[in-house]
Amino acid sequence: MTSKIRQALETIHPISENDWSIIEPLFVKKEYLRNEFILRRGEIEKYLYFIESGILRSYVDRNESEVTLEFSFQETIFCSYSSFLTQTQSQVDVQAITDLTIWRIGFDDLQKVYLETSIGNLIGRVACEIQYLEKSNRELSLLTKTAEERYLDLFKEQPALIQNIPLKYIASYIGITPQALSRIRKRIS
Repeated sequence: MTSKIRQALETIHPISENDWSIIEPLFVKKEYLRNEFILRRGEIEKYLYFIESGILRSYVDRNESEVTLEFSFQETIFCSYSSFLTQTQSQVDVQAITDLTIWRIGFDDLQKVYLETSIGNLIGRVACEIQYLEKSNRELSLLTKTAEERYLDLFKEQPALIQNIPLKYIASYIGITPQALSRIRKRIS
């Protein structure tokens, strides 16, 4: 499976065999069961994850309700970035929505990749730029699109996988109640 990690990283830039021989052994496989927490609010994010299979979500508790901030799907990279980058307490919870298989690299090991490979800094910078653009697009979507448009966008991005996400999480992600989401789903079906 580390070949999938390499393929994902090589969408940014080709990796030499020498660099890959440094990077590959630093990733460790871990499995989580559905509803298991990967990170709890108040903990420090120590890992960057590559999702082999499954879906996870990050969320915050607000006034006794959960607000989903992000879904992450297979063959993507994820972590609680602000906690990871600053090595401070996370403000979010990260939970497996389905059974989840991930490959993770620790903070210190990632620093080793940056120092010891010719490609590490470039890949790290571009990955951060991609994350920034995704967050900016999400922010703009919340400010400029209707709930129905946000739902259709999510459905278009991950049509097969979205069926595995409970509707209450989808509703909180697009900023509406589960009842309002039910009305949207009836209207568009």
